[in-house]
Amino acid sequence: MLPYYQDSHCTIYHGDCLEILPQLEPVDLVLTDPPYGIGFQIKEQVVGQGHRRIKMGGKPPIFGDDKPFDPSHLLMFNRCILFGANYYANKLPPSGGWIIWDKTGGGRGPNNTFADVELAWSNIWKTPKIFHHLWKGLVRDSEAGERVLHPTQKPISLMSWCLTLATIENQIVLDPYMGSGPILRAAKDLGRKAIGIEIEEKYCEIAVKRLQQEVLTF
Repeated sequence: MLPYYQDSHCTIYHGDCLEILPQLEPVDLVLTDPPYGIGFQIKEQVVGQGHRRIKMGGKPPIFGDDKPFDPSHLLMFNRCILFGANYYANKLPPSGGWIIWDKTGGGRGPNNTFADVELAWSNIWKTPKIFHHLWKGLVRDSEAGERVLHPTQKPISLMSWCLTLATIENQIVLDPYMGSGPILRAAKDLGRKAIGIEIEEKYCEIAVKRLQQEVLTF
C-alpha cells in the first residue's frame, strides 16, 4: 500500500478508508470529522391519497454525505473523537465525554443561520469538555481571510486543542476522513505522528500543500 504523500510526521493515503483501515498498524487516537449525512434529507410529498418519500435533489457537498453515517468501523479503536456524532448518536455507545465546540467564541458571534455549537463524541473522558473559538462564516478567531478549502472545514486550532487533550508527543493519530487536512496539520505542529485517508484526490492535494507550509517561530 503506497502512500499518496509522506514526510517525517504525516502519511496520506488516497482511497476508501473501509479498504485501507484493515491494513494499518495500531494507532493511539482516531480523531475525525466524517460525512455524517447532512446532505441526506428526506421530505414527504403527498401523492393522491398516499405518500411517497423522496430525496431532496442536488449533489452532496462531500463524498458519502448523501446517506446516514455508520461509525461501526471506527468503534474497533480504543480511543476516538468523532465530530458530528449527534447525527448518528443512536449508533454509538453511551458516553459522558462529549466535546462541545462553541462557535460563537463565548457569545461574541453575530446572529445568523450558522450553528452556535458543534458536537463530538468521545470514549476517552467521563465528563464533557468545551472549546470556545469564534468561527461563523467569515468572522473567525483564526484563519481569518483565508480561502475555504473544504465544505465542512474545521479550524486547526480546534484540532490542536483536541490533540493536546488526548495525546502526547510522538503518539499516532488517525483521521480516516481527512478532507483538507486540518488534523494532520495540527498533529505535525504539535510533534505528533498522523495518518490521513481521503477518498477525493483534490483534497489530498490540498492537504499536501498545507503540510508542506513551514510554520515560523519567533
